[in-house]
Amino acid sequence: MNEQIATIQSQALELIAAASDERSLDDARVSVLGKKGSLSLAGAAIKDVPKEEKAAFGQSLNAARTAITSALEEKQIALQEIADRAALAGIDPTLPGRSLPTGALHPLTQIRDEAIQILRRMGFALADGPEIEDEYHCFDALNTPADHPARNEKDTFYFNSGKLLRTHTSSVQIRTMETAAPPIRIIAPGSAYRRDEIDATHLSVFNQLEGLYVDTDVTLPDLKGTLEYFFREMFGTSTEVRFRPHFFPFTEPSFEIDVKLQIKGQAPRWIEVAGCGMVDPAVFESINATRKDNALCPESVTGFAFGMGLDRLAMIRWAIKDIRLLIENDTRFLSQFA
Repeated sequence: MNEQIATIQSQALELIAAASDERSLDDARVSVLGKKGSLSLAGAAIKDVPKEEKAAFGQSLNAARTAITSALEEKQIALQEIADRAALAGIDPTLPGRSLPTGALHPLTQIRDEAIQILRRMGFALADGPEIEDEYHCFDALNTPADHPARNEKDTFYFNSGKLLRTHTSSVQIRTMETAAPPIRIIAPGSAYRRDEIDATHLSVFNQLEGLYVDTDVTLPDLKGTLEYFFREMFGTSTEVRFRPHFFPFTEPSFEIDVKLQIKGQAPRWIEVAGCGMVDPAVFESINATRKDNALCPESVTGFAFGMGLDRLAMIRWAIKDIRLLIENDTRFLSQFA
């Protein structure tokens, strides 16, 4: 029996040495060590070996298995080295490595995240709402009359169903006040849609961030202080901020906010970035009618609201002269923010 094992070992080593690829090496392994391999079948015959010879037979069997396994591993390493050399054939390993471009968040995403962080530190919570809205949440509840220009098809994208693409994220304010009771302090970043003429400072699809604070004794100085703090945190303590009286149907008094844009080689100029004001009591009354309670009684609560264009904030932060650069997906432009 020991002679049989020696013969099997010798034949196995020859098969392994002759293997030219991984497949032939695996065939050699199976033919010897597989379930029906020659060494496995020889080992199964140990039951027929006389008792006094079993120990010696077992030692020979184990020695053969160890030698064959070692030969298989060495051959595997040798074949892998051959394959590696073939894969590197024609490649000059002394050439310098090729640099990979660095990825980064889009500048609009960066400015949105930073704006959220600043306002979250001031106690504002995130809120969300649908981009396809109805006229009640987009206009009626916001005290916008039926003949207001914003409700014209020339200014707003309408569907045949009568629904529309929201013209501002102010609709999230209404949806929040419909379900929550004061104190309310939320921000709502998201897309808005208007039929604006596309130019260096206007897009038909833009990114807005809405804010709302409703509680007892909320005042105009609270609004002014909140937004001045926000813009100076965003752009630096020397940032020039200007409040201009304006009119919005849903706030009274109302203001537009400008921040001075300074681009190298150009004269500084004011650019509008936000609208704001104290929530009009008519808005509270409309929502109370929907809620069927008096949780937002205008005699008990006050509030302020603001909405800012994130695209405009990005223009000021990085002195971008044309808002269209933010949507053209030109990697030569976007790589500056990586």
